[in-house]
Amino acid sequence: MNEQRKDILDMLAEGKITADEAERLLAALERDLPAPAASLDVRPKGKPKYLRVMMNTVENDETGHINIRVPLQLLRAGVQLAALIPPKALTAANTKLTESGVPIDLTQLKPEQLEALVEHLDEMTVDIDQPDAKLRVFCE
Repeated sequence: MNEQRKDILDMLAEGKITADEAERLLAALERDLPAPAASLDVRPKGKPKYLRVMMNTVENDETGHINIRVPLQLLRAGVQLAALIPPKALTAANTKLTESGVPIDLTQLKPEQLEALVEHLDEMTVDIDQPDAKLRVFCE
């Protein structure tokens, strides 16, 4: 038993907190602990190779699944190829993207920024306004 868990149980035994408070604290403690190695939420160590987007939904008693796996090498190559696109074409593409509601400046894409994005994807959380939907975005 880890020390924090023991402290929570000791506070409960001493009457310093209620059972409900102890339950909430233990649940929060479990969320903060690293997942076991066999968990699906843990990716192998090393440089990630794929960007994954997975979504499960339940609507009108029907389940839906989305499972997208994009090779990061494709994204890396795309960023490098963007440097070869003439500035006039990039400006036109940026205009169309903005009109479509995607405010991305393609002239600012740099390979090192993509790597920083990949590093931070493990910390990313996505909230959905549907109670029966789960979305995960991560690298593996």
